[in-house]
Parts: sequence; C-alpha cells; structure tokens
Amino acid sequence: MNRHVISLAALAAAIAAHPAAAQQAGPAPAAALTAAQADAFVAATEKELAESSVEIAQISWVNATYITDDTDALAAKAGGRFTERLVQLANEAAKYRTVAGLSADTRRKLDLMVGGITLPAPTRAGAAEELSTLFTKMGSSYGKGRGTLNGQPINGSDIEAAMGEERDPAKLKEMWVSWHDNVGAPMREDYIAATKLTNEGAVGLGFKDAGALWRSGYDMKPDEFAAMTDKLWGEVEPLYLALHTYVRWKLNEKYGDAVQPRTGPIRADLLGNMWAQEWGNIYDVVAPAGAGDLGYDIGDLLKAKQYDPVKMVKTGEGFYSSLGFAPLPETFWKRSQIVKPRDREVICHASAWDVDNVDDLRIKMCTKVNSDDFITIHHELGHNYYQRAYNQQPFLYKNGANDGFHEAIGDFVALSITPDYLVKINLLDPAKVPAADKDIGLLLRQAMDKVAFLPFGLMVDKYRWQLFSGEIPAGQMQAGWDKLRLQYQGIVPPVARDETKFDAGAKYHVAAGVPYTRYFLARILQFQFYEAACKQAGWKGPLHRCSFFGNKDVGAKLDAMLKMGQSKPWPDALQAFTGTRQMSGKAMVNYFAPLKAWLDQQNKGKPTGW
Repeated sequence: MNRHVISLAALAAAIAAHPAAAQQAGPAPAAALTAAQADAFVAATEKELAESSVEIAQISWVNATYITDDTDALAAKAGGRFTERLVQLANEAAKYRTVAGLSADTRRKLDLMVGGITLPAPTRAGAAEELSTLFTKMGSSYGKGRGTLNGQPINGSDIEAAMGEERDPAKLKEMWVSWHDNVGAPMREDYIAATKLTNEGAVGLGFKDAGALWRSGYDMKPDEFAAMTDKLWGEVEPLYLALHTYVRWKLNEKYGDAVQPRTGPIRADLLGNMWAQEWGNIYDVVAPAGAGDLGYDIGDLLKAKQYDPVKMVKTGEGFYSSLGFAPLPETFWKRSQIVKPRDREVICHASAWDVDNVDDLRIKMCTKVNSDDFITIHHELGHNYYQRAYNQQPFLYKNGANDGFHEAIGDFVALSITPDYLVKINLLDPAKVPAADKDIGLLLRQAMDKVAFLPFGLMVDKYRWQLFSGEIPAGQMQAGWDKLRLQYQGIVPPVARDETKFDAGAKYHVAAGVPYTRYFLARILQFQFYEAACKQAGWKGPLHRCSFFGNKDVGAKLDAMLKMGQSKPWPDALQAFTGTRQMSGKAMVNYFAPLKAWLDQQNKGKPTGW
C-alpha cells in the first residue's frame, strides 16, 4: 500500500516527475559574481518556476487519469521541455553556491535547486526528451499492465486486491508470475537505458552517480545518510526477524512443507501482497486463537454502514477537521479521481496532488470499500493538508522537511484509526471494542503492515543505488534484486527467475523513477510523531490504543510544523513537533514492545532467519 505524493510546487518533486537535461549555459564564473546577484537569481527563478510548474502539473494529471498514446506524448514532450529549464537553472545555481557573503536563506535555496533533482539527463541535445519518454512509457506500461487469474486477464488494482484475498497457492503463483512477467520483464531494456542516462546526468551535476545525488537531499552528506538508514534498520531489525519467524511457521502450518518449509525464506506470493511488502491481508492465516479475533474488520464495518468511496474520503477529511484544520476546498471534490473510471486507462496507484501550489488539492485513487483504502485515504489527505499548510512559503520551500516527512504525516494520523476512533465516528459499536486481552491481536495486525514493510522500504533504493554505482551490473539486474530481497526480507520468488526478467520493474516506483527511501523513513518517523502526539494529548493507556482524534492542541502544534515546509533543515522540523532532533526507531520499538515479547515466546525453539 505504498503511495506517491505529487507536489509539483516543490522543485524536487517537479524534477522527480519528469527527467531533466543539464545545460551548459550559466552565469559568469563565481569569482565575478556577488551575493546580490545570487539573491536576484533565486528570486527570478522562484517566480518563473511558480508560474511554469502549474502547466506541467495539469498535463501530468491528465496523463495519469487518461492514459492514451496522445497524453503520453504530450506528457513526455512537456516534461522534457520544462525540466530542461529546471536543470539549466540548477547548473546556474551551482555556480552561485561558492559566492562570498550569501545569506543563509539564499544558500539553502541554491542547495535545494542543485540537490533536488531526481532524474537528470546528460547535456547533449535530445537527452532530456529521451529520458522523459522512457519514464513516461514505463509508467504508462505499468498503469496499463495486466496479469492473469484462472487464465483470464486482470488489471493492476484488481490483481492487488485478489492477491490479498486468494489462498490457493497455485492461483497466487499464477498471479505473481504473470504480473512480474507481463509488467516488469518488457521494460528491462528501457530501464537499462534510463539508468545510463540518469547516471550520466548526475555526474554532470558533480555527483559520483545518481544514487549519491538521491542521498544528497537530506541536509547531510550522501554517505552519512546511507549510514543513518542502516542504523535505523539495526534498531528495528530484531522486531522484523521475530515477525518473519512467526509468520513462516504459520504459513507452514497452513500450506505444508511442500509449499512453505518451516525454515529458510518465505515464498513471496504467500504474503497477501504482490511485492510481499505488507502482510496484513493474511492476518487471518496468522492470527492467534482467541486473542487474534479482534471482533471487527474495518472493511466489513464500512460496508455495513453503506459507505461508498466518497463517504470514506469525507470521513478522512473529518479526522483532520477534528484537529482544527479547515475543510478541503470545493474543487477537491470536483477534480479528484476517487474511483476508477470505467471508460479509460488510468494509473490507479494512489497519489496526492497540489496542482497550483496554493489550494487546487486532489487525490487520485481507484478506491474500493475496504480497510486498506480507508487507511490509504487518511494517508493521502495527510499530503494534501501538508501541501496547503506550507502554501505561504516561497516556492522552493513548498515541500516537506524531507520526503520522509511528507509520507509520515498521513501515516501517523492513520495510526490513530484505533477502536476508540472508530467508535467516535460511529463505525464500531462500543460493545464490540476489543478488550485488553485482544491487544496482541491488534498489535500483530498492525505489525503485519508496519513492521513487515521495513526491509522492503529500505532495499528498493539500495537496489537502485547499486545499479547506479555499478555494484549490480546490467547483466545481473534480476539476480541483484533477488539477492537483496533475500538478504533484507528473507523471501524468494515462487519460481526461478533469470536475466530475461526484471521483477523490480513490476513495482510502480521503479517503473516511474520515484525514490523509495522516503517510505522507510516515514515508517520510522510516523511512530515518533504518533508517540509525541499521544504525549501532548495526555494519553495514559497503551500507546497502540491512543487516538488524538478531536485534539485541537495536537492539531495546532502539527500545523506549526507543517507550515515550515522545507524552509529549515529537517531536524528543526522534527524538534518543533517531537522535541528531539534525532530520527530513531525507538518509538516504533516501544509501540510494539508487548508484541515482541509475545512473539519471542511463540518462537522459542524455532530457528530465526534464513
């Protein structure tokens, strides 16, 4: 259930959406430049980008919600043209960075312009449009992708849902193999070409490779950032290993040794998700007797109360309103894609958009009435409220404190979808609130998504960093993916894969060139935000039962952090809401501590790891 925010108001996101070509044109050598000229350059750049970004956002929206050969061509051409200019400006910004006497504000904006580029192309003529065309083609191929079930074609959103509901291992294997073969494998050569172009462009901007460029956007050196992510993983890895051991045992009990052995890695297609990134859909398989029966399913509650997708979104809006945030604009309801249109191809992957950098906020979803999409709505709206909160910032600061923050806001709000919250919005009967003896079940259900995701969230970009650096050569793209999946997740594909395949491309963010470490950071940050909010709300019970729904004080403090945008280094924003400047996995470990103790009991005598 990973999602992608579209905030084309932000330079970084604008460039992430469409590759750019580095240009050689620029100002005079730095020695001849002045701080006043740098200030003027930044001011002119912000004005130009604020105006031109709206058109590219509108074209991108039409392409994502109405996929045709024509909209693909328009998006690729407009993206190439727009972002050629963006990287020309970034190259000019690089020359101003060494000017003496720069103000802190101007220096930060210059750094953001240079380091915010995700998909730079080389300087030669036509390279930007070539790279833009490649990623537009791969993104659209993903959106139009089909797998099969019972030999019949099935689209992306439906196959995702079916992977969570089906329990027949033969059918799961069919869906997994067909999706990866039909969607990932055909884009292998395009991806190799795109990787070469992106790398060449990054080197032209002064980076070792595109991976170093990606890691540079976190107010620290690229190598320091990589070390920080490894440290965070080290803090939460024991929790994942305990969950993996328990789930493997339960899958063995259900399917037997021939399908899922008691030891070693887990078969990827058995975990209820096409990418084995979140396992909550198979909670019924692993739930402990008694404690595991929570007494309710959010999807069933929604259907019983006759919710439709629009009412689900209205309910998500209501959570933010309860914290004191203003309602969404009327245009949100008129312009969003809340359900999948019947008459055309669209990208169903959920995303949040800020089209005009002010308040033309939208979400794009193919919403189904189920628990996952109810949570996704709360998440996506977090992006929209963040976008609106910082809309008074200068253009270059209209972004999250870092991209992990942007993902974490909605996720930490979604952690507040507790039984207490469901009662308050009249979805759950107070008599059916799970008692304290159900806490292990509640935590296990949450861990099946939140904890299970951690290694996947980390390794998707580790894979691409290694492709960019050459550690994984083009001739070993599939083997490199399988190796990292085994190393971090402890999973294996249901059938042998060879180098005609490109399973990584069967994941949207890879096909679309969207960095992924933000989602790993968001999993860590959301628990830090949640723990801080619960303390602010004066919550006294178990952390995982806390809901700050309706707490205006939490809302006011949250709004103050959101309004900062990217105007300050992310530790400043973190401190504003949580009181600490360090990202840490400890809040997540605290949240799941009762479950970890229980898992350790269940796993006694069973081998851990693979």
